[in-house]
Amino acid sequence: MAKRQLLLVPACIVLAALALVIPSFSVRLILAGVLLVIGVATVLSSRGSANAGNSPIELTNAPENFEVRSLLEATMTGMREGLLVVNRDMRVVASNSAAHRLFNPSVPGLKSQRLTELTRNPAIYSAFLDGLKGIERSGVKVETHGPEKQIFDLRVVPIGNVNGHGAEGALGVFFDITRTERLEHVRQEFLSNVSHELRTPLTAIIAFVETLENGAMEDAESCQRFLSIIRKNASRMHGLIDDILELTAIEGGNVRLRAAQIELHALVHDVCTSLAAKADAQNVTLRNDVAAEVTVFADARRLEQMLTNLIDNGIKFSRDGGTVAISYESGTRDMILVRDNGDGIPAQHLERLFERFYRADRARSRDMGGTGLGLAIVKHLALLHRGEVTVTSELGKGTTFTIHLPRQ
Repeated sequence: MAKRQLLLVPACIVLAALALVIPSFSVRLILAGVLLVIGVATVLSSRGSANAGNSPIELTNAPENFEVRSLLEATMTGMREGLLVVNRDMRVVASNSAAHRLFNPSVPGLKSQRLTELTRNPAIYSAFLDGLKGIERSGVKVETHGPEKQIFDLRVVPIGNVNGHGAEGALGVFFDITRTERLEHVRQEFLSNVSHELRTPLTAIIAFVETLENGAMEDAESCQRFLSIIRKNASRMHGLIDDILELTAIEGGNVRLRAAQIELHALVHDVCTSLAAKADAQNVTLRNDVAAEVTVFADARRLEQMLTNLIDNGIKFSRDGGTVAISYESGTRDMILVRDNGDGIPAQHLERLFERFYRADRARSRDMGGTGLGLAIVKHLALLHRGEVTVTSELGKGTTFTIHLPRQ
C-alpha cells in the first residue's frame, strides 16, 4: 500500500503543475477533480491500512501522505477559480480561498456550513442539487451583487459512485468571467454606436442622391447644395472610419512611439496654422502662449495628433469671437494646456468625456462634424506616453484640457 501511495506523489506533482499553468477552464476543472479524488483515495487507503493493524500515526505522518496533502492544498489555494465541494447533506466539506472570498470573507472558513447559509442564489443551489443526483451541469451563469458586480460561469460535477441514492458529493468550480462579460458589453455597445453613427450620414447621402436622380439635377442651385451636403456626410463617414481604425490600432498595441525632445512652440504653431481656416470660419482666435525655448519629450506626430483633436474641439465649442489658447506649465510632469472660453461643460459629463462616442452636446457635436472618438484617441495616446489627459470646466467660463507628459 505504501508503494502505491508513493506512486501517487509524482502523479500529483504533474497534475498540480498542469492545473496551475493550463489556461483551459475545462481541463483545469478535470485536473482539480482528479487531484481531489487522489487526495480522498490516499486518506481512505490510510484509514484502511490502519484498520488492518498498521500504526495510524505512522501513516498519517508518512512523507508521501504529507506531500499529497500539501500539493492538493497548494493547487486548490493557487487556483483563481472558486472551488467548492459539498456532501449529500449540502454541507461544505472542502473549499479554496477563491470560494471563500466569493461567498463569505467575514468568517474564518466555509467548512461544515450548509450551501443555503452561503448563498440564496437558486441557480447555484439547483446546479449542486443536480450534481448530487449524478447530473453534470455546465454553463450556469451566476451573478453576485456585492460592492462590485461579478459574473461567474459555474460547472458542477458529481463526486464518487453514482447509484440509486445519487452521488456522494458534488464539486463546483466558479470561473470568473466578469472581465469577459464587460468586454463583450463594450464590444456590443461599440458596434451599436458605430452603426448609429454611420447610419445617419449614409441615410442623408442616399436621400439626396435619390432626390437628384428624380429630377433635381435640372436645378443647378439645388443640385450644388445637395452635392455639398452629400460631400459633407461622406467626409463625416470617412473621418469616422479613420478614427475607428486609429483607435483600434492604439488599443491593440500596434502603435509604436518614437519619443524625442521636441520644440513645443513650433509644433503648436504648425497645428494652429493647419486649423486657422476653420477657426476663422467660426470667428475664433487661436493663441500660442508657449515660450520659444520650451521642449517636451514625446512622439512629435502623436503629440500633434492630440493637440489637433483638442484645439479642434475648442474651436467647435467656443463662442463667436472666442479664443482658444495653448500654454505650457512645468511641474513634476510637463503640462500642455488647451483653454477655450466657451459655455463650459456640466460637471456630470466630465467623468465620461473621454469615453468612445460620448458627447456632452450630441446635436452640436454632430452638426460640427465630430465623430465622438477624438477625445478617446487623445486619452489613449496620452497613456501610451505614460501620461494622462485631464479636463476642468466651469459653466459660462470655458473648458481646459491638460496633457500631462512625464519627463525623460
